[in-house]
Amino acid sequence: LMEGRLWTESMFAQELVLKQRTEILDALCSSGSAEHLERVLDILLAQGELVWEDYLNVQVLPEVQQSGLTLSGCSLTVGQKEEAQNTPSQTLLARRPNFVNKLQGCIDGALEALVASGHFSSGDCKEVQLPVHTPSQQARRLLDHVRSKGESAATVLLRFIQQTQECESPLNQETLTPPKEALKYQKKLISSVSAHSFFLSTYGGTSHMSLDDIYTEGELELAQHCPNMQGPLGLEDIVGTTGTVNEDADTVLISGEAGSGKSTLLQRLHLLWAQRAAFHDFLFLFPFSCRKLNAEQRELSVQELLFQHCCWPDRQQEEIFQFIVDHPHLILFTFDGLDELKQSFSDEHRLCCPTQQAPVHILLFNLIQGSLMKGVWKVVTSRPEAVGPLLKKHLRKEVLLKGFSPSAVDCFVRKHHSDPTVAAKVLQSLQANTALLGLCHNPVLCWIVSRCHTELLGCGEGSLLTMTDVYLMILQNFLQHQSAPKSTVGLGWIQEHLKTVLHLGQLAFEGLGATCYIFSSTDLETCGVTEKDICMGFLIQTKDMLSTQSKHYEFLHVTIQCFFAALYIILSSDTQRSTIPKLFEMQGVSETCLCCSFFRACLTHDDPQGCVEAEEARAVEIPNLQITAMFVCGLLSQRHHHLWHHCCPSATIQKRVNQVSRCLSKGMQKHFQSIPQPVEGEKKSMHAMPGFIWLIKCIYEMQEGKIAKDAVSKLEVDHLKLTYCNIGPVECTALAFVLQHLRSPVGLELDNNSVGDVGVEQLLPCMHICNSLYLRNNNITDEGISRLITKAIQCDNFRKIALFNNKLTDACTQHFSLLLKTKQNFLALRLGNNNITAEGARQLAEGLKVNRSLQHLGLWGNRIGDAGAVALASALEHSKSLLWFSLVGNGVGNAGACALANIIKNSTSLEELWLTENCITKTGVEYLIQALEYNTHMKSIWLRNNELSLEEVEEIKKRDPRLIF
Repeated sequence: LMEGRLWTESMFAQELVLKQRTEILDALCSSGSAEHLERVLDILLAQGELVWEDYLNVQVLPEVQQSGLTLSGCSLTVGQKEEAQNTPSQTLLARRPNFVNKLQGCIDGALEALVASGHFSSGDCKEVQLPVHTPSQQARRLLDHVRSKGESAATVLLRFIQQTQECESPLNQETLTPPKEALKYQKKLISSVSAHSFFLSTYGGTSHMSLDDIYTEGELELAQHCPNMQGPLGLEDIVGTTGTVNEDADTVLISGEAGSGKSTLLQRLHLLWAQRAAFHDFLFLFPFSCRKLNAEQRELSVQELLFQHCCWPDRQQEEIFQFIVDHPHLILFTFDGLDELKQSFSDEHRLCCPTQQAPVHILLFNLIQGSLMKGVWKVVTSRPEAVGPLLKKHLRKEVLLKGFSPSAVDCFVRKHHSDPTVAAKVLQSLQANTALLGLCHNPVLCWIVSRCHTELLGCGEGSLLTMTDVYLMILQNFLQHQSAPKSTVGLGWIQEHLKTVLHLGQLAFEGLGATCYIFSSTDLETCGVTEKDICMGFLIQTKDMLSTQSKHYEFLHVTIQCFFAALYIILSSDTQRSTIPKLFEMQGVSETCLCCSFFRACLTHDDPQGCVEAEEARAVEIPNLQITAMFVCGLLSQRHHHLWHHCCPSATIQKRVNQVSRCLSKGMQKHFQSIPQPVEGEKKSMHAMPGFIWLIKCIYEMQEGKIAKDAVSKLEVDHLKLTYCNIGPVECTALAFVLQHLRSPVGLELDNNSVGDVGVEQLLPCMHICNSLYLRNNNITDEGISRLITKAIQCDNFRKIALFNNKLTDACTQHFSLLLKTKQNFLALRLGNNNITAEGARQLAEGLKVNRSLQHLGLWGNRIGDAGAVALASALEHSKSLLWFSLVGNGVGNAGACALANIIKNSTSLEELWLTENCITKTGVEYLIQALEYNTHMKSIWLRNNELSLEEVEEIKKRDPRLIF
């Protein structure tokens, strides 16, 4: 099935290339330079998609740049690519794009090394260094010549590159004595950064909590898989070499959803640098807030940006800036909240002079892409939606901030409460409400729950289920703490403060429309916000604004601004009928004009200035509107209608409920209508498009079973694919709430997300409708598996599970053994790349002895060894159902091969056996060959990368073609 899918995707890609051939050729060749085409060829060679002989036939010269080229027709598998890198020449080929970049500045040195070793003549050197060649072309010609000289020359070049890298390691500050004024400036900068970082600045720096006392690490992951990564990613790894994908770039992106802790993480980085506890390689650190940069209307140079927005040198400004320019590797810039910048990233306006003045956003974009201050490290935070392909090509690496792990939730709550008894009660309440525990993986929600512990402990068990519930809790907490002792409480608490809610709501709503998160006193006055409203605590004074003429304010957090905007939409009499439909039409839309037209339609008063500002609202504002829409759904839930009595007519509320219901149904139907017809012979599959998960979460916020049932009533697919959708526990809760209403069983694919143990538990309500569950690479442990299998045993439809690359040990195998014993219709078990040993294999064998249905068993990349292989072979020796069995990379030797030979000899069903990357010698292979004499239906035994010489491989291949090397 997988091969068929890959073939289909390959054919589709080839058809697409043929259809767009003219456009592709124009893009590659119209610039008058061969560089674009040569880069493509580098990548195709490295990926194994372009045959070397065909590459030689593609003459990349101006007059024949549109020559055709032939691809190999199929991409190499991971195993094949690893095998292809065994020789120096293949290493140079596989890493060709990287080496082209590395060699451009040191061609002379590389040629000297090759001449000295006797591999290159002076003629070879002249051919490489032809004046017509650009530096990158010289690097490519060098690599081509080295390949033609053989493995010995390739070894010399690889050694030279390695030595060059070691010599070019970042300059240690001990070898450099900065000028006295630079050191004085460093002290002043440290003092400034320390003062701004000492107390927790997010959530308004509430309670003046020391960052050292409250900081709790979030889960960091590399966006690109790094096979050499050992252990979790740490804060210092952000500016380390780990995970680098573009060594020529110097910008690191930290991306995460709203409330995931990006600003707090940067603040921690700043404080560690100021305390000289970490990041010692950087002499200067300059922190920026994109939210505050929005207010800068002047054109500035880089020098003015640094000194006016961060820290002004007392003297010798020119000399200090020149030192910064001359030593970029000693400098670190941080930009928090790129998604809050009013302008979308663009590389159209190029600057290279640090003293040239330009609008701030153009300075920022040129710093990020390296046109300005090349060599300075830049760390940028943003929500994922604001980062497109144009920006990503300028990134050194991308780091994902996933929020709190379960242990971090525990740690944060205990740090937040000085009274351990209160902390214990809060944690006990969270453990009793897994939906709320899932919400607390978002740090801002965890903070709300911790702050509102009195209200939390006073709630009935399970009464807090949604994000809206949590924000209503903090609304009640803030409003009632400001109420007079004899004021109305209970059901009338919103009515009592309705004017405040509407004033703040209008400010929030209009702010979102103008990409505005910092408000002037004039803005507050326009929306009727009074000093009493400010005292409620939802608005805080913005510090460090250059303009000191008037005070500026911002909401405690952008999600609180979204919450108040939603309150305004449902409670304001000024809300137009078209507001809610247009809010939901925002999903998946990237045109700025629609974002502007939405706010024009929603605001009843004419505000020319507001329209001008709305024109600047960008596609990245859509996530904030989506959060607002989720709150609208939650606030209109039947569970909360009692709150709006005497605040808004019941008929109006009901009309808005009906509007939301229609919008959700219409949105889901659009997704279902986009499902393509299946390829003949394959199941009908739906790959979730952007916005689908958001709609699911909106439905969950309403907590209306009928709406959920109606939403999926017309979904008819066999397989639902939700890979790389940033699904965590919160999304799992919403998915289960909606998918449990499906009429027919589906395969649910959630690979490469952040489900975790809590998310697994949240999926249990929809397990009865899942016939297969794919949870590869999701940080799931034995604890999550225990709960999953307990439920799965009770589900008749459940037949397949894949858990590649999680955190499973031998402890999980007893649960899978019970599953195999209990379910005689179970078909596929894949547990690759975990930490299962021979003991775990013995546990699995107990279940396999009894099971009569299993067809696929994948255990690759564990540590099963010979003893485990023997146990499994004994259990499967007479299997009449097993078709496919993998023990790739398990340390299996000859004893294991001997035992597995018995399966081959006796099984009447087995077709494929994968034993690649083990320790089997010719003796072990002989056992397999002898067994094959008794088996005519066996299709293949894969034996690549075992302990066999090339001569032995050639001999064995002739004896039976079913042995694959």
